[in-house]
Amino acid sequence: MDLVNKLWGFCNKLRHDGVDPSDYIEQLTYLLFIKMAEERGIYVPKGFDWNSLITKDDDALLLSHLESVLQKLKTEGGILGEIFSDPVSRVKNSKILKALIQEINSIHWTSIDADVVGLAFEELIGRVANEGKKGAGQYFTPRPLIQTIVNVIKPNPLESKNFNIGDVAVGTAGFLVVSYEWFKSKYGNHKLSKTEQNRIVEKTYFGQELVQRPRRLALMNMFLHGVNAEIKLGDTIYGVTDERYFSCILSNPPFGNKGSKQVPDRSFPVKTSDKQLNFIQHIIEKLKPGGRAAIVLPDSCLSNDAAKRIWSYYLDINKSKSEVCNLHTIIKLPEGIFAAYANGVKACVLFFQKSVPTETLWMYDARKGTRKITTKSNILELKHFEEFERSYGSDPNGTSIRTQTDRFVPHSFDSIVSRGFDLSFTEIIKSAPLPHPEIIIDEMIADYERKISALKELKSKLSANDEYSETLVNDSSSADSSSSKRKKTSKIIK
Repeated sequence: MDLVNKLWGFCNKLRHDGVDPSDYIEQLTYLLFIKMAEERGIYVPKGFDWNSLITKDDDALLLSHLESVLQKLKTEGGILGEIFSDPVSRVKNSKILKALIQEINSIHWTSIDADVVGLAFEELIGRVANEGKKGAGQYFTPRPLIQTIVNVIKPNPLESKNFNIGDVAVGTAGFLVVSYEWFKSKYGNHKLSKTEQNRIVEKTYFGQELVQRPRRLALMNMFLHGVNAEIKLGDTIYGVTDERYFSCILSNPPFGNKGSKQVPDRSFPVKTSDKQLNFIQHIIEKLKPGGRAAIVLPDSCLSNDAAKRIWSYYLDINKSKSEVCNLHTIIKLPEGIFAAYANGVKACVLFFQKSVPTETLWMYDARKGTRKITTKSNILELKHFEEFERSYGSDPNGTSIRTQTDRFVPHSFDSIVSRGFDLSFTEIIKSAPLPHPEIIIDEMIADYERKISALKELKSKLSANDEYSETLVNDSSSADSSSSKRKKTSKIIK
């Protein structure tokens, strides 16, 4: 069964009911979760469960009953209450709702491999994200980029008993899902104790999201992958922070500074209203000593005035002490990756480790010689990052031996200081001075003389070719004859 197209068919039903693309998956999530909760034996209050929906014969009462179900389940504890927090039903046509419930009921979801269902849900989110700015694009990081970041960071829960992974702007949980899938692909055959298994699926993956809808999708996404992730609802920068610290943070904070302001209640070392730069400070603060991070950011975070102040603090061990960072790698991403919601914005990924000073920063330019990424003619794929993954090396902390190429260039800490902590490292190509005007004129005269000489030579060759001259004469005579015939014919017609 093609599960992705099956789910997309469900979305088409909702589209015909006038449901906005950004609401498709949220509405499906309500129904899918209730159905899968029944199959998995998760407690749902009687009369508000899947059976109450599938057995409702009166179509006219189905819509109001669904609304009652949503309102009841939001008061429950655990994953049930989290998934149905602040629910809103967008379905208005009872016949479409009935048909949708029957189609969902026709599938025994838990008999399908959890990976298949989870990946189908992931692809569905991607399709909706690509429907435009009204879709889930701003909460969805392209999966080839996430996969590449996870491949090089290697977030392995078996590194230590307290290893955990966080995403401070979790969106639909792409980084957490791919991290868990990476772990399973690498260590799925390892024999784990019951304690290790429980720790990995219950106490390893964490996220925070400001908006309820993507948080709901994140919870469902992790649930379908068999992980009970804790996804907090709240403002990462301006809200109340907790005392949890992470071994690894992977994140793509929202672009832009709409609504940005100073953060008076946070003790960030560098005061700025730039939201992205405050995300950097928050992530550094939330990393454990020796913890590593990868953050997707706009290029402005490399070189604007506030950015320079950030890097002059966190890269200088004399200023930042234990919060010093080894910013060891930056990849400048191909253009067009985030065109769905940040068109024209150039972006990069910063890789660093906390509590280790920077000695060498390696800059990888994935834009050089690369066509602009589009959603149709040049879709982002894993192949766009294959060379970068090889260049990065096998060490997740970026300390492996590396080889300089035209794309991958090292910069010493001293060179960073000499540039005033401007990390853009833009290639400055100095144009050669123009020659004196007399030299330019002489070169033009010589060029024209060569062309005139070539034309004269060609003319002399044509004159010497009698056969060609005769052909021209014959063609001319034939033309005159034809002209004469046309004139005579014209007189006859008149």
